[in-house]
Amino acid sequence: MKTRTTLALLALTLATLPAMAQQLDANGIGRTELVRHDFDATREAIQVRVDFGPGVAFPRHSHPGVEIAHVEQGTIEYELDGKRVLLKTGETVYIPAGVVHSARNVGGGNAAELATYIVEKNKPVVVLAKP
Repeated sequence: MKTRTTLALLALTLATLPAMAQQLDANGIGRTELVRHDFDATREAIQVRVDFGPGVAFPRHSHPGVEIAHVEQGTIEYELDGKRVLLKTGETVYIPAGVVHSARNVGGGNAAELATYIVEKNKPVVVLAKP
């Protein structure tokens, strides 16, 4: 019984390793691609964990397809076409294709989101908006 429990815990730990917080870059952002797979003939599904240091924002940008962002940790404020949406751990937002948006960690500690994209193949996933 103890061996089964140990193996189950080891399997659970290994299964969650990709979703753990990653090293943050000089801007306080960590991006870990978890899945990239053909969705259909012209689109692909991509899932990325994005980690934010305290007070860090990802600048205004868009995607060549939809994004579904699920907050896994902390509190993140999204700005979509000038409207602000505040999401806490466990909450999700749908961002339509081409909508310019940004995300900022407004909590006191680290924050993380699981971003799922259904985007056009052979195009950059993130397109920074012009100022």
